[in-house]
Amino acid sequence: MSNSVVHNLLNRGLIRPLNFEHQNKLNSSVYQTSTANPALGKIGRSKLYGKGLKQAGRSLVTETGGRPLSFVPRAVLAMDPQAAEKFSLDGNIDLLVEVTSTTVREVNIQIAYTSDTLFLHWGAILDNKENWVLPSRSPDRTQNFKNSALRTPFVKSGGNSHLKLEIDDPAIHAIEFLIFDESRNKWYKNNGQNFHINLPTERNVKQNVSVPEDLVQIQAYLRWERKGKQMYNPEKEKEEYEAARTELREEMMRGASVEDLRAKLLKKDNSNESPKSNGTSSSGREEKKKVSKQPERKKNYNTDKIQRKGRDLTKLIYKHVADFVEPESKSSSEPRSLTTLEIYAKAKEEQETTPVFSKKTFKLEGSAILVFVTKLSGKTKIHVATDFKEPVTLHWALSQKGGEWLDPPSDILPPNSLPVRGAVDTKLTITSTDLPSPVQTFELEIEGDSYKGMPFVLNAGERWIKNNDSDFYVDFAKEEKHVQKDYGDGKGTAKHLLDKIADLESEAQKSFMHRFNIAADLVDEAKSAGQLGFAGILVWMRFMATRQLVWNKNYNVKPREISKAQDRLTDLLQDVYASYPEYRELLRMIMSTVGRGGEGDVGQRIRDEILVIQRKNDCKGGIMEEWHQKLHNNTSPDDVVICQALMDYIKSDFDLSVYWKTLNDNGITKERLLSYDRAIHSEPNFRGEQKDGLLRDLGHYMRTLKAVHSGADLESAIQNCMGYQDDGEGFMVGVQINPVSGLPSGYPDLLRFVLEHVEEKNVEPLLEGLLEARQELRPLLLKSHDRLKDLLFLDLALDSTVRTAIERGYEQLNDAGPEKIMYFISLVLENLALSSDDNEDLIYCLKGWQFALDMCKSKKDHWALYAKSVLDRSRLALASKAERYLEILQPSAEYLGSCLGVDQSAVSIFTEEIIRAGSAAALSSLVNRLDPVLRKTANLGSWQVISPVEVVGYVIVVDELLTVQNKTYDRPTIIVANRVRGEEEIPDGAVAVLTPDMPDVLSHVSVRARNGKICFATCFDSGILSDLQGKDGKLLSLQPTSADVVYKEVNDSELSSPSSDNLEDAPPSISLVKKQFAGRYAISSEEFTSDLVGAKSRNIGYLKGKVPSWVGIPTSVALPFGVFEKVISEKANQAVNDKLLVLKKTLDEGDQGALKEIRQTLLGLVAPPELVEELKSTMKSSDMPWPGDEGEQRWEQAWAAIKKVWASKWNERAYFSTRKVKLDHDYLCMAVLVQEVINADYAFVIHTTNPSSGDSSEIYAEVVKGLGETLVGAYPGRSLSFICKKNNLDSPLVLGYPSKPIGLFIRRSIIFRSDSNGEDLEGYAGAGLYDSVPMDEEDQVVLDYTTDPLITDLSFQKKVLSDIARAGDAIEKLYGTAQDIEGVIRDGKLYVVQTRPQV
Repeated sequence: MSNSVVHNLLNRGLIRPLNFEHQNKLNSSVYQTSTANPALGKIGRSKLYGKGLKQAGRSLVTETGGRPLSFVPRAVLAMDPQAAEKFSLDGNIDLLVEVTSTTVREVNIQIAYTSDTLFLHWGAILDNKENWVLPSRSPDRTQNFKNSALRTPFVKSGGNSHLKLEIDDPAIHAIEFLIFDESRNKWYKNNGQNFHINLPTERNVKQNVSVPEDLVQIQAYLRWERKGKQMYNPEKEKEEYEAARTELREEMMRGASVEDLRAKLLKKDNSNESPKSNGTSSSGREEKKKVSKQPERKKNYNTDKIQRKGRDLTKLIYKHVADFVEPESKSSSEPRSLTTLEIYAKAKEEQETTPVFSKKTFKLEGSAILVFVTKLSGKTKIHVATDFKEPVTLHWALSQKGGEWLDPPSDILPPNSLPVRGAVDTKLTITSTDLPSPVQTFELEIEGDSYKGMPFVLNAGERWIKNNDSDFYVDFAKEEKHVQKDYGDGKGTAKHLLDKIADLESEAQKSFMHRFNIAADLVDEAKSAGQLGFAGILVWMRFMATRQLVWNKNYNVKPREISKAQDRLTDLLQDVYASYPEYRELLRMIMSTVGRGGEGDVGQRIRDEILVIQRKNDCKGGIMEEWHQKLHNNTSPDDVVICQALMDYIKSDFDLSVYWKTLNDNGITKERLLSYDRAIHSEPNFRGEQKDGLLRDLGHYMRTLKAVHSGADLESAIQNCMGYQDDGEGFMVGVQINPVSGLPSGYPDLLRFVLEHVEEKNVEPLLEGLLEARQELRPLLLKSHDRLKDLLFLDLALDSTVRTAIERGYEQLNDAGPEKIMYFISLVLENLALSSDDNEDLIYCLKGWQFALDMCKSKKDHWALYAKSVLDRSRLALASKAERYLEILQPSAEYLGSCLGVDQSAVSIFTEEIIRAGSAAALSSLVNRLDPVLRKTANLGSWQVISPVEVVGYVIVVDELLTVQNKTYDRPTIIVANRVRGEEEIPDGAVAVLTPDMPDVLSHVSVRARNGKICFATCFDSGILSDLQGKDGKLLSLQPTSADVVYKEVNDSELSSPSSDNLEDAPPSISLVKKQFAGRYAISSEEFTSDLVGAKSRNIGYLKGKVPSWVGIPTSVALPFGVFEKVISEKANQAVNDKLLVLKKTLDEGDQGALKEIRQTLLGLVAPPELVEELKSTMKSSDMPWPGDEGEQRWEQAWAAIKKVWASKWNERAYFSTRKVKLDHDYLCMAVLVQEVINADYAFVIHTTNPSSGDSSEIYAEVVKGLGETLVGAYPGRSLSFICKKNNLDSPLVLGYPSKPIGLFIRRSIIFRSDSNGEDLEGYAGAGLYDSVPMDEEDQVVLDYTTDPLITDLSFQKKVLSDIARAGDAIEKLYGTAQDIEGVIRDGKLYVVQTRPQV
């Protein structure tokens, strides 16, 4: 309570008036001298008095000469004389004391005197007590004086000295003090006694002032309006009503009359009424406010379910995605220099003949300790090294289990060792040879395995060095998973920023205040580094949040200082979020690790409220006092867990096991509690009568903790946006959070619905409410807002609650049908899309699920088949998102983790854990639930067999087929590969490839498998796949059918069965005839012969004029065989030719890296003028557009495409394939087929004999949207596939709907197709090995199949598929053999672009 309040109370006659001219103000209820109060009249009333005033054997009472103090007012100090008490010391020194009560009670002391050694010697008085107590809160530089008083130095300001005390303990009712000038050894006292200052308490001000009820009702209504017309429950309504009464009572205590209040309130009330009502009488208005006390609530949602709004999902598409750019700063290209310890370790490891068993670095402030262990032949060798500057002694022992210290055997002690009780002290040896600076080392060798580890600490002089208050420990028993790796130069990271973070970590670990302020200082640098900069900040903050970094080290900090630092950081992140849309997904993740923070009062409440809880519930000792000390000195997110654990303990009728379970489940162990600077040693031990009060008060306190530490906590986030006021209690500060402006109409009702359903077992209504709330909030998140971060934390909380609700709802899906699971998938997918920066693919997946749901509800044919395609696409979208995260985050996690010494196990799964923390993990789980249901409904089975060959072989499990494509197995091998892309070679010796991946039936690897009589199949059943993986090394027999694979273990005797003899049936060597340059650089299609071009060109020339008129054939010309060899032999290309010869020799010597260099080298070829002129003339005479007519740049694009086709002779796939069948690579010649690109609506591939079944009466075809490169290239997803009987071409049967997310489209352009003499040879399928290159880059378009008539219009679908089948049948009849045909459809017109014999 301020002095102005006291003054007003005096004027109102509520307390005894004082004569300020003739009577000491200390006689008031606020200020008193010790002698003024008869109860305190004795000089020895305070025990400290007699103790504290003795010095050097002399009584200090007489040092002032017993001189009485004069209380003559002097206007010397800058304080309001009506608000402060004034004393005169020694007759000419003014002392003023002012007591105020705002957020905390403050005592301001000013003295018109300066000295460098002027101290306040002081203590506090509890109610009805005489002894001094020492407050927990004191100014900086305060010293404890013999545990009986506090000494605080005054601060000089001009000719005065001043000091401010903050008193937050409600049990303190007064302070006493003396003033001491140490340099003069002089004490200043109050008439020979202590100064005694009473502090205001609630009972000083709470008077029995009556406020008319009608005014209370108006004030309550106005408060409700100010707070955004929130929805109150009855308890809150009553609380608000009484708060309104208190506000009016306080105004009256400050001097306002009832009439003053009435005039003021009715004036405010009028301003809120419509003009029409302004003429009503005051009594009418009062009556109106009586009715309005409980505002009418408009119900937008019933209690069971909300009605979701219909929305155009395409409006949710968000394409802001940052380009992945490698930083070009100088620092990122410079390799990281090794530290002295790393140089020492590297040299030592090279000397050792045994491999390193485990290795660990302990980071300390300004130095480090490196420990590594080697093992060989029953001997364990331990190496310890440190770069400490001062001499260090290792205090160590051995252990047979964790936590124990055992005396080591005397015969193994290193030199300079001294046994002490239960341990050994060994002085470390200084090593400096060939090192930048000296290293102190220790080596120990132990025989046998009786010891499991070595605990140790270091001693430097009088200082003990420990591992964050624990012993260091080296584990011999098992190989450490966290062996630190050298992540080199930080490639793929914002290395300069990460290095700075690593350098600042020793400062950051002091407290959260330091860490958040450092992070705030680095935000600008992160912006400069772009996406990788914020990835680095996220990695650092995530390491912090998961307790991989030290939270607090030797530093005390107030909660309000932490929350202020949080507030600063989140304000900056909020600004970046608004200005840089491409980083929003990363920024959301960063903010979720930081917490909301808050300026001033929000953090201060953490300190204040725990004191109130202790006082109200009589729990001032034990765990509550220890926790109180931790909270006051360094609060952290752990406090949220501790609070929850205490509440769970109380709810369980004081079951300690429940307390520990809550702590341990959230990562807090007993050791962690003891590691705090203010350790928590005690366990809770409350009494039964404390139960209700503690549960109530800790529940309220949880809100305060979460407001600072848990920005994404749902209840806290909602309150921050809806607004709330908590007026505090006693000394405790109040908090007022205003409602966020601009929220959608009815939004409070929607959030109230969410909170009411948040714990219900049936999660479907909750999920709908959460997603509706996110959708309604979304427009506000896409524009600037003064409370944007509060909206972001609300959105994060809603997002997080969706995930937890889904996980809670898994049980109710156990017996659910596909319709329910699909609906849940659509909800989770919607949630993921709302949280993603680049969500176009996710939105089209969502549209696909809604379309599938409609098909399912309508019981349409093929609904399950269509749903399966959406499921496959959803899986691809999840995989793409995971790969993107891995690309952006994992390099930073590995580099920074290495720099900071983070446990390697935490580093290795960093990205995986980020993904698990979001909706993607829940979506993946739901998709896996639905997959077997759809496969069963659509009769898809557990397998798709691409190449049905019976084989016997030994199982080997690999992650990717790509990693083994160049191997040669010396026995029949069944490869079980987690990943098959489609363009790999199958290694020699492999008889089967089994995979959960889904390459196209017509992909390169599929063709290879069928041609090489290799079993190739996709397994969709994770149980079957796990069983196969468990048979690693076993000999299996595979017997595939068209839709299943039967397998069993067999004996070695069955290995020689005919079915597995395909290893012996290796394709025969094929000879090529080397082609020569025929003197022509370009020829028309009429000139295509086997001497000039390959089969691809000849087949196109053959089709022209022979196919039905409704089948189009694109106009073509070609660069014939020998042109490449002619061009490279030109004088202008001599340098390129010379380099090619060198690289070919390198390649022959086994260096496969030369392939890429060859391709790059050939791009340097220069076109002879004759080639340019002849190609131009040939194209124009064939009515084809000449690129050069659009400018020289267009010709250069065409020439680059031609060179890439030639260079594809040296791509890895082609080179290894030709080597495998012993083709002479030098004899391989490359013609180039030139065609005008048809910008296709659809592209297709036809096999006129079904390749899976071998049925020649059945056509098999696949169709994609856009260009055919997504069909024959390594693009993820599946195409639309169908079969059609040749005797019924009007009845195609769809086998599968498309799941490819990307379609390729192109402007009017030219494509240059490879056409070698090594393709379509008998016994060798060389097709697809070499590249076809358009001169223009294709546009990648994310596909929406719900608007594609090929999917949605069955009559259109039937016509297109029938036309494709008829074209295939006609071409097969033309050639008389089964054909592999490629073509496109544009505006309903079908074109065939190439055909070859079907392999």
